[in-house]
Parts: sequence; structure tokens; C-alpha cells
Amino acid sequence: MLIQTISGKGLRAAILAAGLALIAVPHGASAGDISAQQIIDGLKVSKTRSLSAHAQPAMSAGDLAFVKSVRGKTRSLSSGDREQLAAIAAKRPSIDLDINFDFNSAAVTPRAEPQLNNLGKALTSNELAGSLIMLGGHTDGKGSDAYNRELSERRAAAVKHYLIEKFRIPAANLVSTGYGKTGYKNPSNPFAAENRRVEVINMASKDQAAN
Repeated sequence: MLIQTISGKGLRAAILAAGLALIAVPHGASAGDISAQQIIDGLKVSKTRSLSAHAQPAMSAGDLAFVKSVRGKTRSLSSGDREQLAAIAAKRPSIDLDINFDFNSAAVTPRAEPQLNNLGKALTSNELAGSLIMLGGHTDGKGSDAYNRELSERRAAAVKHYLIEKFRIPAANLVSTGYGKTGYKNPSNPFAAENRRVEVINMASKDQAAN
């Protein structure tokens, strides 16, 4: 690891920069919240890899047809549908947002709203508007598999509802599903709060979704 020594004017500048960064955090937002631009950079795709965009992941005609077939569905997806979505999502640009929920709850909390607002701004940006987005809900390790799958579905649906109501994102552009206690963010502690979250995946770009 390269360690640089900062002294004198350089140290004062670093301290000032750190102070400005702290002041810039919006009121009510967590210092760990990801900005709208960071979400855009994490989810957008391009035909060539760059520092801010993922190379266009390969998507077969069959995968695209399946994703379109479940878009806008309000009923629970079957276990086969969830598994197929997970397999497709693994090849797509994604970002892991800490949209956390209280234990045993699917209600959007005030502390989650700043992050959800950043997500809404990102998904309505010129870069991402019209894309087909999947919201995958997750729980911690407490409780039965069946209960946690249902709870994770309600959490993903709550985020979907928030984006539709507040940012007028078409329901057909959002797919929500629940994965229960699978895919822990913190596998060393299944009961950790950060496991209660919603993943965001760009399943199809605007051009793909429109075809």
C-alpha cells in the first residue's frame, strides 16, 4: 500500500475538503447514502466499458422476452420466475442500496426516503428513464423461509409503489420480487440490519425495453 505524508498547507486543505464534504450531506440523509449520479453510473450500460458505465451485458432474445413478460405484474412471481430473474440479473448492471427497513416491517421509513429520492431521480434521468428495472427484496435471517419471502416481496413492492407515486415511473418499467433470506449482504451475520434491503438491477436499457 502506498502511504503519502501530508503536511502544512496540504494537511489544512485535506481537513477543509473533509469539512465541506460533511456539510454537503443533505438534511435527513445518511452519510452512507448513494447519490443519484452514483446510482446512474452504477446502472447505466454502454457498448464499451468505461469508468462510469458497464459494458453492455449480453442478453439473449429469450431472456429479454421473459423479462418483458413479467414487467408490471402485481401478483407474486412463482419460484421459477424468481430463479430465472436472478439468473438474468446476475449478468446485468446493478447497485446495492441500503434501503433498510425496520425489523418485521415493509413500511418505508423516513430515514430511507433520502436514498429512495436519489433512486427516483436516477431512474428518471436522461440516462436511465425508460429502462426496465428490477427491485429485489431481501430480509435478515430471522423467521421462516416462507414468511421472509413474503416479507421481502412486500418490501420490494413498497419501494416500487414509492417510485410510482412520487416520481411517476410507469409500473410497466418496474419489476419487484422477493428473495427472502437468500443473498445476504453480510453473510457473516445473517441477523444484521443491512441484510434487510432492496437491490436495484437494470434488466433492460430503454432501447431494449422499447423493442
